[in-house]
Amino acid sequence: MSDQNPALLRKIIHVDMDAFYASVEQRDFPEYRGKPIVVGGKPDSRGVVATASYEARQYGIKSAMSCNKAYQLCPTAIFVYPRFDAYSAVSKSIREIFSRYTDLIEPLSLDEAYLDVTEDKLGIGSAIDIAKSIKDAIKNELNLTASAGVSINKFVAKVASDMNKPDGLTFIGPSKIKAFMEKLPVEKFFGVGKVTAARMKAMQINTGADLKNLSESQLIAQFGKSGKFYYKIVRGIDDRPVRSNRETKSVGAEDTLAEDTNEDAVMHDLLKQISETVAKRLEKHQLKGKTVTLKIKFEDFKLITRSRSFPIPFNHAEKIYNEAIILLNEAKIGTSKVRLLGITLSRFYDDLPLEKPEDNQLEFEF
Repeated sequence: MSDQNPALLRKIIHVDMDAFYASVEQRDFPEYRGKPIVVGGKPDSRGVVATASYEARQYGIKSAMSCNKAYQLCPTAIFVYPRFDAYSAVSKSIREIFSRYTDLIEPLSLDEAYLDVTEDKLGIGSAIDIAKSIKDAIKNELNLTASAGVSINKFVAKVASDMNKPDGLTFIGPSKIKAFMEKLPVEKFFGVGKVTAARMKAMQINTGADLKNLSESQLIAQFGKSGKFYYKIVRGIDDRPVRSNRETKSVGAEDTLAEDTNEDAVMHDLLKQISETVAKRLEKHQLKGKTVTLKIKFEDFKLITRSRSFPIPFNHAEKIYNEAIILLNEAKIGTSKVRLLGITLSRFYDDLPLEKPEDNQLEFEF
């Protein structure tokens, strides 16, 4: 990477708020400060952890863990329901801070975003100084902390932002990328999930250096289209631009059943509620979709999806519900018990070019 023309390199910052939901709760409610906070629901509920404070993480509590499991790990934790309106308001304030420096902002969620500051509004020039200014503004104006990663592309910047949390700032320059990527454990690669990481380790691929030993054709043979992506990123190659106009690609909702069940009546009732929620969100964003997808998570946490596509887009709750029921029947659950159901609608923009931006999915538990 060091032989690249510096004039052609981009300056990318990835900003990631620290334990965002839990930090907002601790900021707004002084009695929560310094205590283990779990955002997601009550300990005896079927909900999952949305975010845990750093005090709670010391007990092994993680996002996506069941609230019941979190309670077992830390019975003294304080469990609170998410306040998405509050988090959204704070997110808008964070975005306003970003916009002081650049208009090239690509939000990934309420609490993280990419910024391209190759040409910054204030003429600061240094991406590291800009990242410091952003972190200071977030701390001084919003009483929250953020971690930032700075590099020449999105992938490396995102990995860097996670290296020194909380309240961290990590810069990985062009001359350091090769060594950094070679030492990086495969499970730290953005885009490598638990299943893929386990598969790689079974193949004795433990680090970027191990991954780099495989040719592009070998990676494609082992991991399909993702193999081409792995081949590039392990070499620090990521040409994806920061997109400030990402299109919403899917709208959905999901919910956990009160008890694991395979009773049609119970699942149908929940799907009706979810369909109405999805329809309201579609109407809010003035969207209609051609593809409906049903998500089913079983009691053993196995996850499957089923989809149907149509020539004419729709957004009516009744149509969404009817198609979800058909997909549920096609899934042939049998005696298996279901833990969670979800519905999404997609394919809003059939006229998009083949190389589409990453999904910006609007999906929350309710």
